[in-house]
Amino acid sequence: MSVRLSLLALLAQGPCYGYQLRTELDWRTGSQGPINVGQIYNTLDRLERDKLISKTGENNYYEITPTGRAAVDAWFATASPPSELPAKLALAATLPGVDVASVIRIQRAAAHGALTRGPLPATTPELSDAIIAAAVSNAALAEQHLLAEVERLVSLGIEPTPLSAEIPKRGRPAKTAN
Repeated sequence: MSVRLSLLALLAQGPCYGYQLRTELDWRTGSQGPINVGQIYNTLDRLERDKLISKTGENNYYEITPTGRAAVDAWFATASPPSELPAKLALAATLPGVDVASVIRIQRAAAHGALTRGPLPATTPELSDAIIAAAVSNAALAEQHLLAEVERLVSLGIEPTPLSAEIPKRGRPAKTAN
């Protein structure tokens, strides 16, 4: 998952603070890769250094800059590697204002290019090439199945959810008396 671009996509929805971003990212991606809150703040520091976000004066909130918004738009407008795809699709489907159908169409076109099969191998180097080509083709088929499933799920009509206004609690939950 691209933590950098995922955080920018969340910040495109409105100002947030670091722990809120971690909570939103975990919730929207099904905790696909649990992210340490320290990694969130390190990434935010780099995004601020690169002028993709800025810190507001109130409560250490971060907000996206026009350059950061352009980076998010570019991310959603280009195909992603398979390692980033599930989280990207989850964000695209759950964030208001993202054209998930366009994200799927772009990704499908990129995957379609990998579905070609060449002639049967006659030599050892051709065998190696054929094995690699088969792996790439099978990965592209899996990606096509994922995209079809995301289309099916999106067609259920579940509305994207705005960022939560509730401030997430940090630390361990309080013990309840028995």
